[in-house]
Amino acid sequence: MSTPPGTGSIAGIDALDRAWTPRLLELAGAIRRAARGRLRDAVAAGRLDELMRPHGHGAGDVTYGIDVPAEDALTAWMRAQGARAPLSLLSEDAGWRHVGPAPGGGARALGGFDHGGPRIVVDPIDGTRNLMADLRSAWTVIALCPPGTGEPRQRDVALGVVSEIPDSRGALARELHAARGLGARRRDVALDTGRAGDARPLRADADGRADHGYFPFFRYMADLRPAIAAVEAAFFARLERDEGAEVRSCYDDQHISNGGQLALLALGTYRMIADLRAELAARRGRATLTSKPYDVCGAILVAEQAGCAVTDATGGALDFPLDTHTPVGFVGWHNAATRARLERHLLAALAQAARE
Repeated sequence: MSTPPGTGSIAGIDALDRAWTPRLLELAGAIRRAARGRLRDAVAAGRLDELMRPHGHGAGDVTYGIDVPAEDALTAWMRAQGARAPLSLLSEDAGWRHVGPAPGGGARALGGFDHGGPRIVVDPIDGTRNLMADLRSAWTVIALCPPGTGEPRQRDVALGVVSEIPDSRGALARELHAARGLGARRRDVALDTGRAGDARPLRADADGRADHGYFPFFRYMADLRPAIAAVEAAFFARLERDEGAEVRSCYDDQHISNGGQLALLALGTYRMIADLRAELAARRGRATLTSKPYDVCGAILVAEQAGCAVTDATGGALDFPLDTHTPVGFVGWHNAATRARLERHLLAALAQAARE
């Protein structure tokens, strides 16, 4: 199937949505089955440690034992789709790959982006470290951009999918998907049968409360925890003083999955999420491990189309190349009311940290 013309328009995005979202959800399901199959086998055999051993280092990050079947499922899907029509695909393991129909059948490698097909970004397992310990769900994050002659950027993302990979005890998987300008939707998948429920609209609520919810500051890297904690403390001190917030009910959550964080933001479980690693590392002039574009590009679109606000650390527009190495930081607010009420306190806390 060829990509419809005029894919930058609402009509074009609607056509992309109808043509590609079912295939992207199919891909997410294949990855989930592959990853959970490997996980459940390891749990049954008492060999979780095998999943937690590094398998190699891909284009973007370390790969572990549990990543291997997920990457295999992604490659099989890419080849099947590439045998039908050309596409480009980015993954953290392999970087950008370009494929299209081979003259004798099957798929063949292409030389670049200029083939008229979509540009797709996939993080098969975002949240590997929790999932491989059978501790918590991971998420598959997918973004699709219309055809183009070069590497796309965040602003080019037209479709987004964030699909849950539950731990071995899970019974349901949440799947969120969105098309730019057309809103976000949610459905649940029963893991025992693979049957998906009906998709229903996913919309942020209008509550701008400053407490009684999750307001996490992500502190994954030990080297930045003190600096992030100082910003966090200053932020909540301002909320208590100026907004009358009951800060003991401003809960923390350290979900090691940026795509999952944005899914929880869209669902309203998180009222905000701040990942300041890239911002604070840049201020110090020192590199650290940060989110990468493939972790979040599809999830950002889903959150935005649900009605959330997602910005850079200082409240600016968030845009970046879709590659395997650009550091990405972000702040997400569940809705416009939350941003309007609380963003000034975060910016003040960041300014205070810069002076100290």
